[in-house]
Amino acid sequence: MPEVEQQNGGFSPRVNTYLLGHEEEEKLLLNAWKNNKLHNSWLICGIEGIGKATLAYRFARFLLSADESRKEGYTSLEAGNSSAASKLIANNAHPDLKVIERDYTETDRKKIMKAIKDGEQLSEDELKSLKKSAFIRVDDVRTINDFLSKKSSDDNWRVVIVDSIDEMNPAGANALLKTLEEPPYKTIIMLISHNPNKLLPTIRSRCAKLNLKPLDGGVIASLLRRYRPELAEKNVKSLSELCSGSIGKAIRYADNSALNSYDELCKIIYAKNKFKVSELMAFCDGATTNEDSYELVKELVLKFISENICSSENAVNLAEMWEKTIKIFDETERLNLDKKQALINIITGICKVI
Repeated sequence: MPEVEQQNGGFSPRVNTYLLGHEEEEKLLLNAWKNNKLHNSWLICGIEGIGKATLAYRFARFLLSADESRKEGYTSLEAGNSSAASKLIANNAHPDLKVIERDYTETDRKKIMKAIKDGEQLSEDELKSLKKSAFIRVDDVRTINDFLSKKSSDDNWRVVIVDSIDEMNPAGANALLKTLEEPPYKTIIMLISHNPNKLLPTIRSRCAKLNLKPLDGGVIASLLRRYRPELAEKNVKSLSELCSGSIGKAIRYADNSALNSYDELCKIIYAKNKFKVSELMAFCDGATTNEDSYELVKELVLKFISENICSSENAVNLAEMWEKTIKIFDETERLNLDKKQALINIITGICKVI
């Protein structure tokens, strides 16, 4: 199934050869390779959008192109994007790399395949509307064993990337566990996880762990200047503060006018009981125009509460409001309730306790 690249505005981990902020983890992997001490399975952990998948693909490019007869000559995992391995990986065509991730729903798979067959290109709106399955299918996980049963090219390494293992259901996780128990020779399995504490203990125990920390503001700013050079410097600074150390989140915020939304939210809340009802209604209308807008505002609301708990005179009440907000969002999704009304209730509730 061809990959439709839409992450980070075209800078998906599969094609992005640039990584910043995780030099220690890169050095650890490089030294393990140099000293023939590479663990077969790696659990790459950290919050979403900090470069976990980018690091996994970076190591895959390096491992599948490096000359093992001159190990001492390598000082980084940089393989560039001009090597044969890099080009094959970018096109999802390297015979020694297997990537397991959520596939598109059956309806959208057919839409993509029809466009490819007809030699057409999906529009930007069509690409954005594509939906993926809720979980990685167990049948996809089982294809790992088929992949590993075949010989690699030129006695090369074989690499499996699971992005992310959090999106496997129990059947998929158990199927993967069998592979982790007895990985074949010269095989590296990299599991990406945003929440490793929810994984099976037996999976965690079979992996070497790389804990990637949130990126600091200077790194976020540098990456924003690289990926979104059109941004004004004041917006770069504001996004770096708002994104909680996640470049993926910073880019998504930049592309969806999150700074404006956050400013509007703060204006309403800080007005307390004197906020204008018309402004609240307009804000909630805009926030519920589509699923992406709603998810963005959910994040911003929770961000506001978490950042103000420590500084608020009503910290206890605001902490209780955090729990109430989580509950309302959860029930709204689970019971298919009115999202606009949920936001109105939450924001007016925050106004009373801030």
